[in-house]
Amino acid sequence: MSTPPDGLPIYRVLTGADDAAFCRRVSEAIGLGYKLHEGPTITFNGESVIVAQALVWPTQS
Repeated sequence: MSTPPDGLPIYRVLTGADDAAFCRRVSEAIGLGYKLHEGPTITFNGESVIVAQALVWPTQS
């Protein structure tokens, strides 16, 4: 597939609390064909750990 399914963008950043639900969202994106772009970014908002993970759709040059 040359483009992401369902009209999704080729670049995505998922964010959320560092929990199983966030990990499932990233895993689902990988399952669709997205690739991780670098490592995650992690911060603390005073109450919980928040993570962000960039994903890209692989393109053929």
